[in-house]
Amino acid sequence: MAIQRRTLIRAAAGAAAAATALPLLAQSRAKVKVGYLHTPAVDGHIWLGQQSGAFAKQGLDLELVQFTTGLELFQAMIGGSLDVLATGAVLSNFPARGQGKVFLLNNIEYATAQLWVRGDAGIATLADLKGKQIATTTGTTAHVFLDRALRSAQLDPARDVRIVNQRMAEAVTSFISGAVPAVALWSPFDTTVRQKAAGARKLIDASAFFPQAAIMGGWAARNDYYEKNKATLRKLVAAWVPVNDHIVNNPDAAAEALQKAQYKEVPLAEFKEQFKASKYYSSPDWRVKYADGTATRWLQQVTDFFVQNASIANAVKAEQYFDPSIFNEVVKA
Repeated sequence: MAIQRRTLIRAAAGAAAAATALPLLAQSRAKVKVGYLHTPAVDGHIWLGQQSGAFAKQGLDLELVQFTTGLELFQAMIGGSLDVLATGAVLSNFPARGQGKVFLLNNIEYATAQLWVRGDAGIATLADLKGKQIATTTGTTAHVFLDRALRSAQLDPARDVRIVNQRMAEAVTSFISGAVPAVALWSPFDTTVRQKAAGARKLIDASAFFPQAAIMGGWAARNDYYEKNKATLRKLVAAWVPVNDHIVNNPDAAAEALQKAQYKEVPLAEFKEQFKASKYYSSPDWRVKYADGTATRWLQQVTDFFVQNASIANAVKAEQYFDPSIFNEVVKA
């Protein structure tokens, strides 16, 4: 009886100690407010990291907030409601204005940006777009791609076509309804077009202009957050690494897990193709691209577009707004 009583006391003490430790563990977790876009090229790493517990293992508690465009993401971060964000082409925009520091790259949006035309519009080539309306969301990945595509056909985006600026969901709706004959979009909006716009076809995608127009997707931090929380950013990178390795080594498994949890509305076979529309590199490969200047050049190419089209005065160069040191501290040569 005495032995049993002592055992119960020890068990109760252990339970009490564990209960006391739980709040301490919770308090030790760093909460990070993260803005993101719901497109596999942008939020793939985030959701796979949440599913695998990669961020939690680094002591991070991500508070995730979804946005429609990268423009809105950066505006929210600049306003102080986000600590970091993940986005596409806009990664090369606001940091060039001195608003945000890029510290991690996800991928190249190799073929995620696409130009679709209606079957009844009489558009067989890019040259046939002259004088036509094209719906898209300006200042985004789709717009950067569209500009490059039009110029490749010697069309002046400001004079030879009319670009209709709408949120992407509305741009796609305009296209489906027949209000515009063409739309420049990004995945997974092509699923909606395939399902609802009979006869529509993809005229071209961003892969036609790689690497001259490589569009980078990745992460940026608010300026003050970046200066004061580099230890947290290192943890975020450390959590990202095994997720990225999984994507590179097991793309089909990664796509299946992501589709099942976050993209159920997209048929699996179609989602796998959308997932492959981005180019992913291993951590060692990224380290090389950081070191030899390739990543910086790719960022600068898109910054040059924004300097020209968004009239950015005294633009900060990519070599100044992109800091590879946090990644390099985590991923050793």
